[in-house]
Amino acid sequence: MNALRVAWSATDVTAKWSAIDALIPCYLGLHEEDTLLLGEAPPCARVGRPVRPVCIPPADLPKRRAVDREGRAALLHAIAHIEFNAINLALDAAWRFSSLGNRFVRNWLGVAIEEAYHFRLIHARLEALDYRYGDLPAHAGLWNLAEQTADDVLARMALVPRLMEARGLDAMPPIFRSFQAIGDKPTLRALAVIARDEVRHVAVGDYWFRHLCQSGNHSVETTFRALIKKYNAPWPRAPLNEAARRAAGFEQDELMALRG
Repeated sequence: MNALRVAWSATDVTAKWSAIDALIPCYLGLHEEDTLLLGEAPPCARVGRPVRPVCIPPADLPKRRAVDREGRAALLHAIAHIEFNAINLALDAAWRFSSLGNRFVRNWLGVAIEEAYHFRLIHARLEALDYRYGDLPAHAGLWNLAEQTADDVLARMALVPRLMEARGLDAMPPIFRSFQAIGDKPTLRALAVIARDEVRHVAVGDYWFRHLCQSGNHSVETTFRALIKKYNAPWPRAPLNEAARRAAGFEQDELMALRG
């Protein structure tokens, strides 16, 4: 599937979009009985991404509040950065862990296609403010986790979709309130699409994490907590978006444990 390799490697934003578009027929036509010859994925550090934004430590990023044009742009840029990384994360999972089978590959290709749509929605809102992706600094925390889990699909499923992307579900209500306060209806419509789809993306990761735990006879909750500790990943912050997390597959007992 050369289209996947091209999409993973594309560095320019427009080239990434075009490559994702070219993946759609492959995604729609992929069946479980098909034979995929993807080859070994390159090191995560070689993934295609633009020269900008410049990545700095998360603690050095200014706080983002949608109270003025610059604040709105900063918040939208942060969301765009998350979505661009999410494209690469989904493509990387599909390629790097393709030995799990065509259903796994198809799941993550579908996620990549939707993440690219999310990026376009947010980038359009940035452009309305005369900004572009790359104009502001960002951080590489999410992709750093991808590099750390390149040889462990169980850890990847735990720490990327089930931890970091689920934290995105928790962040969505206050982000909505920020844009509601200024009456930015076009951005709210874009965020509504993203909020809906991200529940499904977390659910994909939750499904495969549970599948892998079951295959290895591991406890879901104990393994999840152990992997967070092993990789020194950030613990979920309160308040949790429990409705979205339940819709994505989290069970009530686990949510209670995450609340501490």
